[in-house]
Amino acid sequence: MGRPSIWKKFTSFRIIIAGFAAVIMTGTLLLALPVSSANGHWTPAGDALFTATSAVCVTGLVVRDTALSWSLFGQIVILLLIQIGGLGIITITAMAAAASGRRISLLERSMLQECISAHQLGGIVKLTGFIFKTALITELAGAALMLPAFCSAFGTAGIWMAVFHSVSAFCNAGFDIMGNMTGEYSSLTCFSSSPGVVIPICLLIMIGGIGFLTWDDIAKNKLRFRKYRMQSKVILTVTAFLIAIPAAVFFFSDLSGLPLKERICASIFQAITPRTAGFNTVEIGSFTSAGRAMLVVLMLIGGAPGSTAGGMKTTTFAVLLANVASVVRRRKDPKLFNRRIHEDTVKSASTLMIMYLLLALPGAFILSAAEGLPFGPCIFETASAIGTVGLSYGITPTLGALSRTALIGLMFFGRVGGLTLLSAAVTTRPETAQYPAGKINVG
Repeated sequence: MGRPSIWKKFTSFRIIIAGFAAVIMTGTLLLALPVSSANGHWTPAGDALFTATSAVCVTGLVVRDTALSWSLFGQIVILLLIQIGGLGIITITAMAAAASGRRISLLERSMLQECISAHQLGGIVKLTGFIFKTALITELAGAALMLPAFCSAFGTAGIWMAVFHSVSAFCNAGFDIMGNMTGEYSSLTCFSSSPGVVIPICLLIMIGGIGFLTWDDIAKNKLRFRKYRMQSKVILTVTAFLIAIPAAVFFFSDLSGLPLKERICASIFQAITPRTAGFNTVEIGSFTSAGRAMLVVLMLIGGAPGSTAGGMKTTTFAVLLANVASVVRRRKDPKLFNRRIHEDTVKSASTLMIMYLLLALPGAFILSAAEGLPFGPCIFETASAIGTVGLSYGITPTLGALSRTALIGLMFFGRVGGLTLLSAAVTTRPETAQYPAGKINVG
């Protein structure tokens, strides 16, 4: 007998979405408990839901300071939600099944392929094991590197702080527990000139944000760049470009008033963190309008597919640029690294860009109208939410129920992915007829 008809409707896309939603609701229930709160009282459901969504979607936007509002138990719950959201619910479930000796089914392998954006189904379980081990080793190494700086500043409390910030940085979450040490919503501003914190955080963000398949390429081919997959080449090249250019702009413009050492650290850090980690070592309000606009663009682009980062993805940005270049040069197809980009890929990239803009802009209008705020801070907040970044203009804790609901929806969309949601919502049917071509002028 086949599966009942109701189960046939649960495609891999829908199971992924349902999995994220289930973990968010579980996290909401746990965070609402008095044991999770620093004051020992029940937490309002809205605050618990927003925090759980932000953690699972590895965003970092908060309506309550993580250090001041949550107990140690609450912080552990948040960290577990970040880890689950960062590595992916299906990935962790599959690894637990494999560890128990259970055989991974074909449906589970298909879902793993979607979660980590793998090109083929073969070897997917082995690749998942590699991801899990690499993530654990990287997070432990990051915590060890930050341990001296945190313990020097905060004593034995620095051990937990090193572990928490290592996992948060690797998963590109942007949650911090500095509030009870350096002030509410302070992020990493007190360590802006500390290489012992800034460098490990930057490395963790980049390692988590370049994607699982890129790790696999680096592990197999080391520094032999020519042997990398085309996707890995694109990711590494675009990532370097999106770090170098903004860092130079921030160094000579927005952060020119800082001492040289702090200026260098802050420029590099603020070029890396918008895609999509959410930590900051400099107050966002100190940036110029042009600097904040650049941060919005970086937040919308995000990291690599199949990574712990969100956003439209660096590959989407590269495909769009390649398509522009092909139109300007009157080429038939866009190319990257001497490889032709398929028409379907160009369509998907264009669709993603439009979807992000059509959600971020109306979301900002909702916030601006509902809260009576200028449009600039609102678009910054919605770009941060849909890009699952967590950088904030400081308005999120003051928002009302409607605005918070809008941000929750944007965070969920940004983490699950636009194409995943479309695939889950729409049942496609093969075209049986082709319409006559019509001409329309553009530009």
